[in-house]
Amino acid sequence: MVAARAVGFGLPVAILMAWVLTRYRFVGRPVLNALVHLPMVLPPVVTGWLLLILFGVRGPIGILLHDWFGIRLVFTTAGATLACAVMTFPIMVRSVRLSLEAVDGGLEQAARTLGAGWFDRLINITLPLASPGILVGAIVAYATCLGEFGAVITFAASIPGQTQTLPLAIYAALQVPGGEAKAAELSMVSLTLALAGLLLSEWIGRRLNTVLGR
Repeated sequence: MVAARAVGFGLPVAILMAWVLTRYRFVGRPVLNALVHLPMVLPPVVTGWLLLILFGVRGPIGILLHDWFGIRLVFTTAGATLACAVMTFPIMVRSVRLSLEAVDGGLEQAARTLGAGWFDRLINITLPLASPGILVGAIVAYATCLGEFGAVITFAASIPGQTQTLPLAIYAALQVPGGEAKAAELSMVSLTLALAGLLLSEWIGRRLNTVLGR
């Protein structure tokens, strides 16, 4: 559930960010691009710590969410979702961006000359042609969420039934005497899900490219 919500909330933002980075040139674009991809190179624990600083109950964003809307993210399921979304955001942006860059600009230009606005071109031409990258990015991000550990345990902790994800459950099992069997069982589940996600993303990408005539 955490992984599904992380992808569900993060994918639309990733598509928008990929569109901006692909289609526009502006001052500060390299800095924005670096910030988007920062979670890919930072240790996950550091990312979780930064989320704790920003979205904690005393953080600049967290205190506003709590005082104005009564929303508390730290050590909650929503917090685990946020941590997974942040960690997988660069994966989705990169996949969508590569797919957008492969879209034939001539088709967009032809639609523009026929009077189609930017939103019409986006919905009817660009996004359908970029759909392989969008779907593959979503599937890989989902599989990555299933293996996220450092950021989640730092920001959301490991609360059974609330914020404990699959890797956190494996870690908890290993801390209990005789828990190796449980950890091995959960590890096999994790391995199966990750492998299935990668194979599915590969199949969908090839299938959609064939449909689109690529």
